[in-house]
Amino acid sequence: MLQSIYLFNILLPVFYFLVFIIYGYDFYQENKTVNNSKRIILFITLLLHTFFLVSRTIEYNHPPITNKFEIFSIISFSIGFSYFVLELLTDIRGTGTFIIFFSFLFQIISSLFVEHTYIVPEVLRNRLLGLHVISALLGYSGITISAVYGLLYLLLYKNLKSNKFGLIFNRLPNLEILEKLSFYSAVIGFVLLTFAIVIGIIWLPSAFPEFSYYDPKLIGTFIVWLIYGIGIVNKFLEKLYGRKVILYSLFGFIVAIMSLIITNTLAKTFHSFY
Repeated sequence: MLQSIYLFNILLPVFYFLVFIIYGYDFYQENKTVNNSKRIILFITLLLHTFFLVSRTIEYNHPPITNKFEIFSIISFSIGFSYFVLELLTDIRGTGTFIIFFSFLFQIISSLFVEHTYIVPEVLRNRLLGLHVISALLGYSGITISAVYGLLYLLLYKNLKSNKFGLIFNRLPNLEILEKLSFYSAVIGFVLLTFAIVIGIIWLPSAFPEFSYYDPKLIGTFIVWLIYGIGIVNKFLEKLYGRKVILYSLFGFIVAIMSLIITNTLAKTFHSFY
């Protein structure tokens, strides 16, 4: 199994780069054959990545969350998976190149610098902890994709205001669709983040005797969850629409990034074990 793990660690960046190139080619050329096949290639890449993560977990007897480069691989998978789900839900395939690039970037960094070790703190061997972390990363990936679509929306909006009708205008979906993509991505992120929070509430108190609900990382995550929850409710109530949805989503993303930076660098948290 070790040989297959090392092999997939090398191959995964190649596959993500291939997917990125195919989506990029289709964005510029709008080739019908490529348009129909690129989703299948992304699906195969995600299957290979799933096999890699599961095999690695079995071989080393711990989820791949023990160092930042293992987590980078999960982030790569999370971004690709979240985009794949979004594409299935909407059948809009013209924006993948802007998303898959980040999967490629995180995976190539992970593959280059990841450490393969059997010796880790015992708490990191818990499968429920792995599910908690992976769910949280999937949630934040959805939020990140929502922000990317928000930036594309603002870019297209600016082009329309200045009457610039170049490649971006011709290839990107219209503003209404970009708004929908940003919102759907936020909903996916919110649902997965909710799942991660529920697992944390159930499991963390029994795993850590000194656990506190006032932990900075938990408070930061709850604030992000609350911001997106309020935004989603207001969208359904039609109190948020158009550019307001985009700006609100970007505000939530900025809060999420600031929360992660503060809780991972300045605040003292029991999450620091990984």
